[in-house]
Amino acid sequence: MEYRSLSKNTEDLLNAQVAMEAKASFIYLGMASWCERNGFEHSAQFFYEQSDEERQHMLKIFTYINEVGGNAVSPTVQDVPQSYDSLKSLCQAFLGHEVEVTQSINKLMSHCYQESDFITINFLQWFVTEQREEEMTARRILDFFEVAGNDGVALYMIDKSIGDLANGGGADSGN
Repeated sequence: MEYRSLSKNTEDLLNAQVAMEAKASFIYLGMASWCERNGFEHSAQFFYEQSDEERQHMLKIFTYINEVGGNAVSPTVQDVPQSYDSLKSLCQAFLGHEVEVTQSINKLMSHCYQESDFITINFLQWFVTEQREEEMTARRILDFFEVAGNDGVALYMIDKSIGDLANGGGADSGN
């Protein structure tokens, strides 16, 4: 007899979240590379750190699935963008992806409430808070473009400001 506290449906949704976090890690790695190739060294550092953070999120969920008797599945990642029209369009894509992750976490939480899976709800609460912080950071970055503009010296200042977020000046610096 198999003993597990995780339903198969919840396991499938968690594995889908693992895949989403893995893809986010690679998307942000691609963003870091684009930034580095285009002279935005501070932004590159920010996105390298974002990539590492998303990998840690993936591992956190992966480990949880196994801890509660499920079967964590190593994801395959494809179709990762490698090019952007501008730093601003890259940052817009960053926010768009974070909103998608938030929606996915919300769907997972809703499912767990329907199944009365309070252990997984408790586990996922950290991700709910994390997503609020991630979206706030992405929105803050886009505000830089609204305040400073989108060319010349403004791009230099925006790049430096994004780098400051990577060095502890971000929305989640209290963590």
